[in-house]
Amino acid sequence: MYSMTGYGRGEYKNGGIELTVEVKTVNNRYLDAAVKAPRILVAHEETVRTALREKLTRGHADIFVSLSDKREREKNLYLDEETAKSYVAAASRIKNLFPEIQDDISVSGVLRYPDVIKSEDVAAADEEILTALKSALSVALEKLNAMRKVEGKKLEEDMLSRMKTIEHLVGEVEKRAPAVVQNYRQKLETKMKKILEGVEVDEGRLLTEAALFADKSNIDEELTRLHSHISQFREICRETLVGRKLDFLVQEFNRETNTICSKSNDLEITRLGLALKNEIEKVREQVQNVE
Repeated sequence: MYSMTGYGRGEYKNGGIELTVEVKTVNNRYLDAAVKAPRILVAHEETVRTALREKLTRGHADIFVSLSDKREREKNLYLDEETAKSYVAAASRIKNLFPEIQDDISVSGVLRYPDVIKSEDVAAADEEILTALKSALSVALEKLNAMRKVEGKKLEEDMLSRMKTIEHLVGEVEKRAPAVVQNYRQKLETKMKKILEGVEVDEGRLLTEAALFADKSNIDEELTRLHSHISQFREICRETLVGRKLDFLVQEFNRETNTICSKSNDLEITRLGLALKNEIEKVREQVQNVE
């Protein structure tokens, strides 16, 4: 079992290249990622996403990549003619609008304008940088999954502990359920005697009413399904990717508990049902963090 929350960091330092990858994940219904990387690596974001999909199936991931390239390499500069023309044309228009201003435009001045001169070595990442990216990313994802596994173990222990509480509460409801019909029969008999003022109560009619109430308030099926859900929950927890299964199962827990509360017509079972709902909600909150 893996938690969807975790953090991993990987570093690569070799031959003047220093590259760091940080991955932070939080819970999310589906898998999505936000990649923040230097411009030189923008074209390789899909490489990062592909590696992420091999390690995660659910959750939101923020991936941060930082790069420092200190290698000594010959830089090939090139002139962006269109950008230079735009700057010069804009300067000429300003001169026409304000002829009294001194015209100080020069070649060296134009060269200093943003994006007029560009370096070809930043246009794309070379193989050494891509190797660094893959290496650091692999380490970061391994550390991320190691942390998610530890957190997942804690979540599993907490949920299984709460499952014991749920099983105990279901057992208490089972103990209480048979007394509900008997209590109803006694209350009905007392009420009828009070209304009829000493006239003998029709035992057959009383039994019929009690039988109708017993049928209406019977929760045997719900209790059986809850026991089944508890058993399934424990079995699923032994698997690796369990989030979606447990999410569905917790909904079924809630469905059966709501039915028990609506059928019971008994204060004690209602109290136990509310306690059940409280524990189920705590399990549901934990399930939201499980991959």
